[in-house]
Amino acid sequence: MSSDPPEFARPGLPPEERYRLYVDESGDHVYDELNEPGHRYLCLLGCWFRTGDYLPFHHDLDNLKQRHFPHNPDEPVVLHREDLVNRRGSFWRLRDPAARAGFDNDLLSVLSEAKFRVVAVVIDKLRLRESYPTPAHPYHLAMGFLLQRYCGFLSHINRVGDVMAESRGGRENRLLVDSYNRAYQRGVWMTRAEVFQRALTTHELKLKPKAANVAGLQLADLLAHPVRLAILIGKGEIRGPQSVFGERVMGIVRPKFNCHLYDGRVEGYGTVFFPK
Repeated sequence: MSSDPPEFARPGLPPEERYRLYVDESGDHVYDELNEPGHRYLCLLGCWFRTGDYLPFHHDLDNLKQRHFPHNPDEPVVLHREDLVNRRGSFWRLRDPAARAGFDNDLLSVLSEAKFRVVAVVIDKLRLRESYPTPAHPYHLAMGFLLQRYCGFLSHINRVGDVMAESRGGRENRLLVDSYNRAYQRGVWMTRAEVFQRALTTHELKLKPKAANVAGLQLADLLAHPVRLAILIGKGEIRGPQSVFGERVMGIVRPKFNCHLYDGRVEGYGTVFFPK
């Protein structure tokens, strides 16, 4: 039974009109080896779907995997960017260039058809440590920025939703849950706790393991790395370009970034880079 305040419920809202934010990361949250770009920047990326739009995407992604990696549905294939890039496990077929090209094209088609929005938050841990005597934990900052934008969207359209992230193990799970709880219970910066509590249907962050085969988490996993690179290249933090496939992915994803309602601005709405 939910312990959320009853005045924040939205009775009568049909299930297909609820939303869910799927969260994954690229980079890490620790303050080690900050002179290396791969360790300096943490990107927390979220993709949100209206439930009515999520079901077709889930169906299309399952069909894609069955078509390219035939498998028993009781033992589903779970898309994981690192395994795909290295052609490991179920993805050994991608060692054939023709098979790889066919899969890439079909995956991009699924992404193009899917109806979702993206927000990506990049934390520069080196600049953060240099700018603040006692910097906040990168997860707390990134989750706060992410939830601000998700809940702002929900409030604007008078809808509610929840948040799901991939379970990564004890310490990482505790940090993610704590970051979510901080925003929900205390608010962040100029956004009061009531804003989060009205928009979010639960005070708890949902965690699912990779084996659960959640389509939204697989999408967030596939997008986190190329989106992180695109933001860093765009900011002049690292040299580009990224891979040809990464550019193709970004060509599809850019129109799906959350943006300002009136002027279409993405920076500050669909992307956040902190500290500036």
